[in-house]
Amino acid sequence: MNVNIRKGKELPFISIVLVASNVLIYLLCQLPGNVLYDRGCLSAYEIIVHGEYARIIWSMFLHADVNHLFNNMIILLFMGAMIEKEIGHIPFLVIYLVSGIGGNLLSLAYKVVNMEWVVSLGASGAIFGLDGLLLALVLFTRRKLINVTPARVVLMICLSLYSGFTGGNVDNMAHIGGLLAGFLLGMVLSICRRILKR
Repeated sequence: MNVNIRKGKELPFISIVLVASNVLIYLLCQLPGNVLYDRGCLSAYEIIVHGEYARIIWSMFLHADVNHLFNNMIILLFMGAMIEKEIGHIPFLVIYLVSGIGGNLLSLAYKVVNMEWVVSLGASGAIFGLDGLLLALVLFTRRKLINVTPARVVLMICLSLYSGFTGGNVDNMAHIGGLLAGFLLGMVLSICRRILKR
């Protein structure tokens, strides 16, 4: 019984469910009409003028094409599984979602200030939140993660940001917002866990 409970805790089912949800939603988006895209993309105009605040969440589960989906889901599956095992299912889910929301809010603010009315979509803000969370874990927890060092995480983050800023049609503000949100939440989580262990 205890072995089964331990295996259940180690199984990254939140990461698996998130990946499956994103894939399923992408498949539904391929149906005629573009209804999910029309009603779910992060649109500053629709949010501010029409009060469609749910777009801040829904846009995290939409992807433009197969490559966009595949790149995000591969990172979510492998990095998410490692982090979920380390911090637990519920904290992982909360930090993932809040990071995505934080990324979209910064993106939204940037668009409004700069009068940019283009829409955006994707899970990359939440994915960058996992990068920030991982950095916080290696900086503020005493438990060592195998083959994970602060230098390697910082290098990964820098390369990811560089790729975004040198690429086209990328919502870099969502990346930065998600990264900051994930790092701050990871720092709070790490400090709280250290206090509770005393």
